[in-house]
Amino acid sequence: MIDLKGALRMARGANPASMPAILARSAVDFGASDVIVYLVDFGQTVLEVMPDLSSPGPSPPSEAVATTMAGRAFTDQRVLIADRGDSIRVWVPIIEGSDHTGVIALTLPSSEETLLTACEDLGILAGYLFAVHARCTDVYNVYRRRRNMSLAASMQWDLLPPLVLHAGGLRVAGLLEPAYDIGGDCFDYSLNGHVLDFAIFDAVGRGLAAARIASLTLSSYRHDRRDCRTLATIHENLGTTVAQVGKHQFATGIIGRIELRTGIFSWTNAGHPLPLLIRGGRVVRELHCAPTPPWGVTGRHPAVATEQLEPGDCLLLYTDGITEARSADREFFGVDRLIDFMNRYSAESLRPEEMLRQLVQSVRTFQGIDELDDDATAMLVRWEGSPDNAHPE
Repeated sequence: MIDLKGALRMARGANPASMPAILARSAVDFGASDVIVYLVDFGQTVLEVMPDLSSPGPSPPSEAVATTMAGRAFTDQRVLIADRGDSIRVWVPIIEGSDHTGVIALTLPSSEETLLTACEDLGILAGYLFAVHARCTDVYNVYRRRRNMSLAASMQWDLLPPLVLHAGGLRVAGLLEPAYDIGGDCFDYSLNGHVLDFAIFDAVGRGLAAARIASLTLSSYRHDRRDCRTLATIHENLGTTVAQVGKHQFATGIIGRIELRTGIFSWTNAGHPLPLLIRGGRVVRELHCAPTPPWGVTGRHPAVATEQLEPGDCLLLYTDGITEARSADREFFGVDRLIDFMNRYSAESLRPEEMLRQLVQSVRTFQGIDELDDDATAMLVRWEGSPDNAHPE
């Protein structure tokens, strides 16, 4: 078993870059060796090695998420093993609270259940160590970058919440594309007791100008949310805030709220694509709400729409960069193709985060290039039922 007390004492006051060495030393407690720590890149396609600075020699190669055992452990979020004859190679996901940030690979003398449980504990320990130390270092961020990131994208990633939340009968996942050059898209959420607040925003334009609008929009939203304002007030204040940026500057978006004990979903719409309601593994309809003009454009008092969710219902929010992606012959990806995709993958009961990863990959394939031409963001929220009746996984 892991000497948790010893590991925490080693980590206290340690250089953040030494976390792989600390994890390797903790793995020795239960007989593990050959420890490799991988952090997933911002595009969620490659697991990049974070080197153990205490070990000489070159670092192992990175691992593709889609085609490797390390990648399967990451996407499936479970321990995977491979028999190597006289030993067992193990891959275990790194979990920061709910967020999935990487994988640890290590070798065990056998596949005894107690050893595999210790591996899972090591992945959880790694997640918390990285989460705590990320506040005072750029090291983890740097190792997750496969290439240079634009200033606009860097601004957006610094503002985002974790990409994944699983808590109390609730699942939330979000994803941005292109990960290294996103500008005007962003999303946010906050779980406060029995209420989930969430939002998606799409600022006009690309690059730094769009990132400025998105940053201001997100900050205004968080400010009013933390002041416990109503959705209508938050919506109106967003319009006033964005209008101060200047003429022809605006953002579309949706702000929503789910009362987790009842499943009542309330939301407003500022000229944004309509959310999709997924029930029983299929998209049953688009949800309608009388829209205001985008924030920053003179508008009217917002309507607040409501929908009674059923346990297991999912809400998909997305920006037009997904539906307006074009193929080589200039055909739009479109809402119908998006609905077909969600029907196919919802029936497979994938985790929301894996469903979004597959969605982005599907849009990339449709467009025929590795990186989308326009910002594309999606957010999937699944309400499993009252948290009073929820069971831990």
